[in-house]
Amino acid sequence: MSVPAISLLDVSKSFGHVVALQPVSLDIAAGTIHAFVGQNGAGKSTTLGVLAGRIEPSSGRVLLFGEEANLGNPRAARAQGVSAIYQELTIVPALSAAANVFLGQTLAHGGFLDERAMHRRFSDLCARLGVSIDPAREARRLSVADQQMLEIMRALQADSKIILFDEPTTALAPPERDALFNVMRELRDQGHTLIYVSHNLDEVLGISEQISVFRNGRLVQTQPRASWTKQGLVASMLGEAMGDIYHRRNRTLASVGSPVLKVRGLTVPGAVTDLALSVSAGEILGIGGLVGAGRTTFLRAIAGMEPRARGKFVIAGREVAWPTDPRTARDYGIALVPEDRKTQGLVLGMSSMDNVAMANYGRVRKSGFVDAARLRSLSRKSTDRFGLDPRRLGDPVGNLSGGNQQKVLLSRWDYEQPKVLMVDEPTRGIDVGAKSEILDALRDFAERGTAVIIVSSELEEIVAVADRVVVLSEGRLVDELDHARSPLSVHAILNSAFGVEGSRHAQH
Repeated sequence: MSVPAISLLDVSKSFGHVVALQPVSLDIAAGTIHAFVGQNGAGKSTTLGVLAGRIEPSSGRVLLFGEEANLGNPRAARAQGVSAIYQELTIVPALSAAANVFLGQTLAHGGFLDERAMHRRFSDLCARLGVSIDPAREARRLSVADQQMLEIMRALQADSKIILFDEPTTALAPPERDALFNVMRELRDQGHTLIYVSHNLDEVLGISEQISVFRNGRLVQTQPRASWTKQGLVASMLGEAMGDIYHRRNRTLASVGSPVLKVRGLTVPGAVTDLALSVSAGEILGIGGLVGAGRTTFLRAIAGMEPRARGKFVIAGREVAWPTDPRTARDYGIALVPEDRKTQGLVLGMSSMDNVAMANYGRVRKSGFVDAARLRSLSRKSTDRFGLDPRRLGDPVGNLSGGNQQKVLLSRWDYEQPKVLMVDEPTRGIDVGAKSEILDALRDFAERGTAVIIVSSELEEIVAVADRVVVLSEGRLVDELDHARSPLSVHAILNSAFGVEGSRHAQH
């Protein structure tokens, strides 16, 4: 038998008294794509960190192609042929595409940079990956997908035989994801060993040959992809039979009140055209459509983040000026949980309770100063509703899992009680257990009288929680589906989005 690319031998990790990883032993075959899955905190990212040299294990050994790995040293890991590509890319925005690829590994001749040789090598790498990127273009001007390709090219330039991918698709549109998976398959066929960590189980089942499931810091099962189903993966991750996270919970709509928000003739040049819709108190309105349909732009316009937006804006029965900044929208009672919670929603260095209370610090001030006891009390009252461990209130929110960070954002608006809560991709990058909690939280907001608007690329989520769905295509409203008239379905939403004959979109 051939030597495994990676052998983990009783590898464990503790942070103080917290055991993050129980002893793990695992062989990963060379020239394969091997996926790690599990809930947040299950141990998969800790294992990835050990392999990348970012985390020094508390015990155990790692062999790379049969040779002892130098653990706890990223530079040594790279020298032994291991590269890691993370969700937060390590691109230097101001440098050119070529400079990013050769960062730390420039080509020189006679003591001088050999730019001609680097450009030739850059072109060779582009051809190998099937991409076309201008080597002189600043990295900040490239798409996220192209920036990711630069990271892969950098790994190939370093002659990495093992490439670790940690949630690589969260910021990619479907065509970009498909392109990345094609590249990953090409790398595998060329003999590279790939480890893929993702919360998207459909992607895991589509790309990997072996799947390892982690739970509560333990490696619980490794099986070939053919042995797994999505339901089986979830059951293994949770340690129990799978409940349907997309089960539609019956809600009484008797509590749905009059329209809270009415929008007429909304236009954002180049993105949204003449859009009209309304949402009522206690109602959940889903926004369906494909990537690029204008869904996020619509939310941003309502939240005062699109200064070019124009239209008629009626809040609680009163026509007001269109909000051209977030403060005005907030004054109207409009709140947004953005798609990118880390850069647009949270202040990562501040505590969880400060992130909750920043929506309205006036409630925790006393004689001009923040009352620490009141801050903790009021923030805990909100976070308790979403199941956040009260012991984490004082922790920097950047140290929390994706699911807990989303709970902090939702707690912020529970604390503030807006008239309209808009949520963009509420479960992106969140494990399957936390997804159910987040969807239940949105239902609870509605049942307490808040008008909720949800955008999600996982249409099953919209079908599970929405009372109505409006479908956008190329910035225009093309259909409206009402659960009260006919049960919602992913099929119906996609028919409208694609203009399949029989949908309203096809008839106009």
